[in-house]
Amino acid sequence: MGKLEGKTAIVTGGATGIGRHYTEALAREGATVAIVDIADCDATASLVNASIGRAACLGFLTDVSDEAAVKLTISEILKSTGRIDILINNAAVYSTLSPVSFSEIDVAQWDKVMAVNLRGPFLMVKYAGPAMIARKYGKIINVSSGTAYKGMPLMLHYITSKGGIVAFTRALSRELGPHNICVNTLAPGLIETGGAHANSGRRAAARERVLDSRALQRDGYPADLIGALIFLAAADSDFITGQTIAVDGGSINT
Repeated sequence: MGKLEGKTAIVTGGATGIGRHYTEALAREGATVAIVDIADCDATASLVNASIGRAACLGFLTDVSDEAAVKLTISEILKSTGRIDILINNAAVYSTLSPVSFSEIDVAQWDKVMAVNLRGPFLMVKYAGPAMIARKYGKIINVSSGTAYKGMPLMLHYITSKGGIVAFTRALSRELGPHNICVNTLAPGLIETGGAHANSGRRAAARERVLDSRALQRDGYPADLIGALIFLAAADSDFITGQTIAVDGGSINT
């Protein structure tokens, strides 16, 4: 029996990139997984279901920055599964961003990054949280980034949004603690994924510097994140909340 048998998990941005790996890992541990994404959720759900040999995943085409869409999606998930135990706030604008000086960031782009990367997690919690409160149990995992601790030039919009996620976790953990809901942050370092390669020039420039900063000087892969993800989603971490786990080979210390 998996560690998440009988649980329902939501993964935003769960159709592609690292999110797809999160989706499959949660399903393999026994969870029913609702994939919430603007990408082709149904295709990913079908692939994961075929891979693990059971109907574990459901797809919900949703823009997490749209309040009405999020409200409807949470309602549909509850109708389909009857419960929400785990929420992975993973959806983010990142791979399409190019390095740009703070003085040249377009205001519309700034607003888009904040809408998806910060408003999205807020809306997901706003509408999924009450279902957890009703059951007096839940796990919320907000995905940040090691860059929120390092700071980096030319990515002010993205790094600001990921710093906001750390503060969001800390404040929300205090508010939801009385309801036996744990809220933590997972902070990956630079990970080898299709999304990371969408801007290969930026990645190539960053890779050598990142590897030099790590205690474990090798590339990181999606599989490296799964242990921490399942730990934070499962009962093993029932007395841990408000914390950040960095999975980056020791590049930062939290």
